[in-house]
Amino acid sequence: MEFVEPAPAKLNLALHVRGKLPDGRHAIETIFAFCTDGDKLAVSSSDDLTLEAKGPFAGNLGPAEDNLVLRAARMLRQRAEVEAGAALTLTKLLPVASGVGGGSADAAAALRLLTRMWNVDPAFAQAIAPELGSDVPACLLSMTARGEGAGDVLQLVDAGVSGSPALLINPRVEVSTREIFERRGGRDKGPLDDWRAGRNDLEPIAVEMVPLIGAVLTWLSIQSGTTFVRMSGSGATCFALFESEEARDAAADAVPREWWKLATFLR
Repeated sequence: MEFVEPAPAKLNLALHVRGKLPDGRHAIETIFAFCTDGDKLAVSSSDDLTLEAKGPFAGNLGPAEDNLVLRAARMLRQRAEVEAGAALTLTKLLPVASGVGGGSADAAAALRLLTRMWNVDPAFAQAIAPELGSDVPACLLSMTARGEGAGDVLQLVDAGVSGSPALLINPRVEVSTREIFERRGGRDKGPLDDWRAGRNDLEPIAVEMVPLIGAVLTWLSIQSGTTFVRMSGSGATCFALFESEEARDAAADAVPREWWKLATFLR
C-alpha cells in the first residue's frame, strides 16, 4: 500500500526581522500562508529507509543521504522506536532554496506521512519539527499562522486570504540566505501588525544582490488584477495575489518562458 502526502509551498505574507534570540538565531515576526500546490511525497512499505527523488528540480537536491526528508524519517523512527522501514519518493516540483519552504515542507510532509503509516503519536512529529528547521513547525501545520521567535512559535490566524488566486515566480536564480542576513545589519524597523501594511525586511537586500528579483516584482505589480505583491522568505521567489482566477491565469500565460511559475491558490 502506498501513502501520498502533499508538501505545500510556503509564502511569507510579511516578514519582519526584529533582532537576535539568545541562541543566536534571528528573531522574526511573520505571517505564513500555504498554497494548494507544492512538492509531493509518497511512501510504501520497506525493510529499509530509503529516499528517491524525481521531478524537474530533483537534480538540484544533492545526495539523498543529506536530504531533510530522510533526516526527519530517521529521527521519527528512532524517537518513536519504530522497527519498520519506508521507501520514500519525493517529486520535486518547487525550486530548491527559493524562499517557499521546499525542504522544510518536504520534511514536514515526511513527518505527517510516516506518523500515519507507522501509526505513531503525532506528538513525536511536533517535537521533532523545530529541531529540523525554523520553518518546519509551520509547514507541519500548513495553515495560515503568525510565527514569532525564529518563526517556530506559532499562532493560527485568519488573514483573510484563503482561496485567493496566487501566482509564484522564480527567475531561476539562487540567493544566499546567510549573506542576506549578514548584509541586513541590526536595525529593527518595527513590529508586524497588519501584514498588508507590513514588509519583507529581506526583500530590498535581495533586490540589491540580485536585481532580477526586482524585475520580477515590478513585472508582477503591473499585471491586471493584482491585489498584493511581495517576495517570500529570503527569495528569490516572488508572488502576487489576484482578484480573480481569470486575472491570475492571464498573468501566468504572460510570464517570460525563462522564469519558473506556479499558478495556484492559498489554502
